[in-house]
Amino acid sequence: MCAQGLKRAGVNVRIIDKRPKKVAAGQADGVQPRTIEVLQSYGLAERLLREGNQMHMVAFYNPSPNGGIERTGRTADITAPSARYPFEVTLHQGAIEAIFLDSMRELGLEVDRPIIPTALELSHDENELRDPQSYPVKVTLKHLDFGSEGQDDTEIVYAKFVVGADGAHSWVRKTLGIIMDGEQTDYIWGVVDLIPSTNFPDIRNRCAIHSSNGSCMIIPREGDKVRLYIQLSDKDVVVDKATGRVDKEKTKVGPEELLEVARKSFSPFTIEKAGEIDWWTIYLIGQRVAQKFSVHERVFIAGDACHTHSPKAGQGMNASMNDTHNLIWKMTYVLRGWADISLLRTYEFERRKYAQDLIAFDKKFSALFSGKPRTEECQDGVSHEAFLEAFQTFGAFSCGIGIHYSPSSIPSMPNITELKHQSLTSHQTVGMRILPHVFVRAADARPFEIQDLLPANTKWKLVVFVGDIGPGKIKQIERVAKLADDLGKSTGLLKRYEDGVFEILTICATVKECLNYTDLPEVLRPHWSRVLLDDVDMFGRTGGKGYDIYGVDPSQGAIIVVRPDGYVGTVTPLEGVKDLETYFDTFLIRTL
Repeated sequence: MCAQGLKRAGVNVRIIDKRPKKVAAGQADGVQPRTIEVLQSYGLAERLLREGNQMHMVAFYNPSPNGGIERTGRTADITAPSARYPFEVTLHQGAIEAIFLDSMRELGLEVDRPIIPTALELSHDENELRDPQSYPVKVTLKHLDFGSEGQDDTEIVYAKFVVGADGAHSWVRKTLGIIMDGEQTDYIWGVVDLIPSTNFPDIRNRCAIHSSNGSCMIIPREGDKVRLYIQLSDKDVVVDKATGRVDKEKTKVGPEELLEVARKSFSPFTIEKAGEIDWWTIYLIGQRVAQKFSVHERVFIAGDACHTHSPKAGQGMNASMNDTHNLIWKMTYVLRGWADISLLRTYEFERRKYAQDLIAFDKKFSALFSGKPRTEECQDGVSHEAFLEAFQTFGAFSCGIGIHYSPSSIPSMPNITELKHQSLTSHQTVGMRILPHVFVRAADARPFEIQDLLPANTKWKLVVFVGDIGPGKIKQIERVAKLADDLGKSTGLLKRYEDGVFEILTICATVKECLNYTDLPEVLRPHWSRVLLDDVDMFGRTGGKGYDIYGVDPSQGAIIVVRPDGYVGTVTPLEGVKDLETYFDTFLIRTL
């Protein structure tokens, strides 16, 4: 994720991997709705949607009074009402990785393998660390495929920045001496990927099964494949006390034994494998967050390297990709000389807070999922109602839609700058991702999803809700003309930073019969395609009521500032250009 995003932004990137080949099967497999939106912003979602399976419904099973299990409910898998993609996509990690590898290849970037780092040295010179054009990191690499005698398998690389996305047992994190806070739980789970032969009626839905024989989760996958998460007891496995990991050599549980445990949980339904097991593993749930996510804003860690948790809520890969989505544009701005290096501090501020929230969520969800179900004999167990309430309560967070970056994460920025005009967009919260909605293009009445017009191209988008400027709306037309003058000044917002920082998208609360895109001042229509109408399409099937969706008064209007990663940075009135200048001056480097 990080390499493709940086390469797409024109950054010189080197990516290494100790694996001699790409992932073939198994591992992470669930992509949440917000992550699909993020991948779409890079142009990568279409293939994911084409190849993956969609999970729209979740079913709940609990102990039956007659023995075995029975279904106690079904509900939507995604409960966040603003989800553009109201489903999860499941696809094995190798196929997801291939989407990135092919995208990188088109950009001229390949993964160098098999290579491992053996040493990492960071300069102590403050001036060098502050200079984004310096190379303060020295990395020693070892090429694992250089086997011939006399062949030097060592390489030295000097880098401006290093990102360690090397997993829960991260070499980069350990080398930097970064400590993980948290604990190992007693929850032990097995995972099996297979094509099943079964009479279980919800095998193609996500399922949470609480049985007297333990818990199980079903994740339907691409084709006919499914993944089973199977709860194990501590007597089933041997844990290496030194590493905290399952000792697979001493543990007698393999895929066949895991399937046998699943059969007991499925009763009275039956499940067998139809063919070979595709992939399997056993793991303990660890819930930890790194004390810091970078050293001197030069070496960063991301993904499992800085947070670990249960995989059953489908957060690991999603949290990891969104870590580097947050970092990509910030690192690009610093490398281009567009922003001060202090901007990179906001990576840890924003993503570590999210990781802490994720662990808090995971502790509650894992305890509920791994706990004994409530029965006549176990009145203290987890009830269906308690589990369903937790599932729905945490729905917005777990699907990624509810991520909310706190204000003032940029050093020296006063709270009031970001939030003082929040009331102008009562349904679009500052710090959350821009809401999806379909608008109609003024020039040709073609409907567009607004998120598709705000790609991850490293640019800040000024989404200008100009209100109704149709015939007779003299006062609003004058306000919009004044805004255009303020933006277009020779020393104004659009001229005071490097060219290419901003894009403008204008949205009018005027119906298509009453407005030409040329009615807008040129500053607010930099291209014929950048003017939208809050109106329905020609057949009345989609679009309209957009101002209501964002909570914008058509008589007032508003400017929504969208960050390069799709999150809202601030909101101002049409007369708020000075507030915009104050906001951007805190971290962008002025050229005027």
